[in-house]
Formats: sequence, structure tokens, C-alpha cells
Amino acid sequence: MTTTASPGRPPAGAVRPVPALSGLGTTWYERGARYWLRRALGAVLWFAVLAFFCYIALVLYGSFRDDLPPTVRTVWDRAQAVASCAALVWGWQVQRRDHHRKLQDPPTPEQTRRDKRSGTRRSVGLTLAGRVLVLIAAIAAPVMPMCAAWCVGWVAAAFTVREYPSEVGARRALQG
Repeated sequence: MTTTASPGRPPAGAVRPVPALSGLGTTWYERGARYWLRRALGAVLWFAVLAFFCYIALVLYGSFRDDLPPTVRTVWDRAQAVASCAALVWGWQVQRRDHHRKLQDPPTPEQTRRDKRSGTRRSVGLTLAGRVLVLIAAIAAPVMPMCAAWCVGWVAAAFTVREYPSEVGARRALQG
């Protein structure tokens, strides 16, 4: 008997294995307690890193703020509070729009793995860029709370989605 399956594809009627996704493994398929535990732990890790970033941003801002005269300091603090609230909403909107765009054309599990490997290869360059950004942050101290608020909005939006685009892509790949 001959099969009509193309190379690399299982024959019709064969059960396809559930692909493992980065950070979620195969737990995304049934979305049980292990899935939600992995998502919660990922969010906790990100928010811990973000809390440290916000602390550094506020310390840098405080060092800049101490040199301002009292009247200017009051005006600057209020302007910073308004700008930070706007940046928080902006970060949320940027992430949500990107999420919706990715849901329109979700990546397959192979594309997700390729993108993850590509991101890992770039990490050396990003580490060097991060060191340069520390120097720039010292110069950008007056607007660091606004930058931190944007990051908080972006990360909060990233972790409050119902499902990630990689899950949608993997589910579509399973359906054929």
C-alpha cells in the first residue's frame, strides 16, 4: 500500500505529537495546573526583574531631582507623574497591538524555535548594548521613571493575554 503523505508529514489519520513550546513545554495543549504554574512563574520572574529596573530608575531620578530648586522640583515631579501614567498606557497599547498583529499570522512551532535560537545568538550583542545603555541611563535620569512606566505597561500587557501567539500557531499546526 502506498501513502500519499509528503516527506516530513505524517500519513493521513496518524496522530501528530504535541509540539513543545519554549517556556511552556507541552502544557499549553491541555492548559491545566502545570500550564498556569509555568505562566505564573514566568510572570513573577519578569516582574522581579522589572521591580529591580524600576528601583534603579527611581534612584537615578532621585539623584537628578535632588539638584533641582524646590519650586522646579514640584513642577517636574508632577510633570513626571503625568508623563509616567501616559507612558504606562502607551506601553500597554504597544504590546496589545503587537499581540493582535501576531495573532493574525501566528508563528508555527518551527518558526518559534528558530526565532528563539536567533534571539539567543543576539544575546552577546545585546549584553554589550546593555552596558552602553547604563551609561546613557545616567544621562537620561530625568526621564527614567517614564521609561520604567512604559516597561511596566508593556510587560503587564504581555502577561495578561489569554493565549500566546506561539500557542495559536502550534494549535493551527496540529489541526493541519
